Amino acid sequence: MKKFKVLLLSCFAMFALTSCFEDMDDNIIPSSTLNINDFVWRGMNIVYLYKSEVPDLADSRFISDEDYTNYLTGFNSPEDLFESLKYDPDTVDRFSRIYENYFDLQNQQSGTTLTNGLEFNFYRVPGSSTEVFGVITLVLNNSVADNVGLKRGQIIRAVNNTNLTDSNYINLVYGQNSNTLNFATYNDNGTPDTADDTFELNGESADLTKVTYTENPVHVSEVLNVNNVNIGYLMYNGFNQNFDSDLNNAFGEFKYAGVTELVLDLRYNGGGSVQTAAYLGSMVTGQFNGEIYSKLFYNENLSNNDRNYLFTNSIENVGAINSLNLSKVYVLTTNRRTASASELIINSLKPYIEVVVIGENTVGKTQASRTIYDSPDFSFENVNQGHTYAMQPLIANSTNVNDLLVPPNGIIPDIAISEAFNTLGTLGDINEPLLAEAIAQITTTDRPANRSLVNENLQLIEITKPISALEQDMYID
Repeated sequence: MKKFKVLLLSCFAMFALTSCFEDMDDNIIPSSTLNINDFVWRGMNIVYLYKSEVPDLADSRFISDEDYTNYLTGFNSPEDLFESLKYDPDTVDRFSRIYENYFDLQNQQSGTTLTNGLEFNFYRVPGSSTEVFGVITLVLNNSVADNVGLKRGQIIRAVNNTNLTDSNYINLVYGQNSNTLNFATYNDNGTPDTADDTFELNGESADLTKVTYTENPVHVSEVLNVNNVNIGYLMYNGFNQNFDSDLNNAFGEFKYAGVTELVLDLRYNGGGSVQTAAYLGSMVTGQFNGEIYSKLFYNENLSNNDRNYLFTNSIENVGAINSLNLSKVYVLTTNRRTASASELIINSLKPYIEVVVIGENTVGKTQASRTIYDSPDFSFENVNQGHTYAMQPLIANSTNVNDLLVPPNGIIPDIAISEAFNTLGTLGDINEPLLAEAIAQITTTDRPANRSLVNENLQLIEITKPISALEQDMYID
């Protein structure tokens, strides 16, 4: 962290001295919006990974203070300016974000959010072009939803007694701090034809209120003995450094139990800390201590800051890593949630051990970000007290030891299998479809895994809820 801060300071100093206009920090900009816009441009000019691809970020872009000020006043908000500086946002930079309140961002990065503890998938009701139903995919441990007994696989047809549709489901499900979920029963009427399938309200409901909640990303950790094989199963939902000790303890239990096979469930893990990803890779293995795990490459301003993350046998402030010394691991994935640091795990382990990916194509995010604050070195130290804006721009590309990036279209699974709304199963149960497939591969038995795919006639609606700091993000601490 110190090295990065020193380099930022030197880059900022170099920019101030060689720019065609004077150091803008010495000029008082009367408008608070202008001041924030100034921070946005300066930060992106120095750290943004794709700076060279954005003409407005060139060091020679402005010929005078007036030219620069006129440019900044051309944007109605810091958000508008920030979005204008992103390179190819539809395909390349889908992930850089700006936050009006960095305290919310900091809370999210520590795993603390306002939530009722539920995650959903949404599907179209058969035969309708507008009607929607939702299915609970995840119930967070000890959350409001968990405490009232809600379960994965329950079907939501209405909220506050209003049927879900294309136009209202986001607001009804996500836009209110308190709501009532109205559950339904699915009936395929005994036929393979989806045209006669029904989702009828069954009179059951649950009243939920969002509360401040801190998620431990170690969601499920179990040792399964199948055909005399000790299989470790870990559902891990976010690379959060605050819970590195819990993650290491889970591997300690695996090690104590004599686990020889591991199923790493990252299907709902959108990413997080690069360092924690390196720790997890070291827990899976252990025989590569000191070797290169992954590499980071910055823009031309920060190229001297390029760095390698190494396999290690210890965690700072925690202690020795509990390593399994495995030569093979099974990873479960989905195409909307397995991203960034989760993809880093797969990509970085592949040169060293066999990685069997089971599930769906991953998101395809190989870039890392860092929180940029309005301060002399863009750290939180000595932050400008006049506003609470912060940026989370992409600042580095991540590769494995062989310099291979995660493909932009995602990592293709070795065994393709999708979650079906009507056969989700209990996470950690040997009959849950994705885990069952992994177990079948491990034990090489003929025990059939339930490989039900979502019926092509039940169109999955893309979830458009706001993306939190740890979803599809990989950040440098």
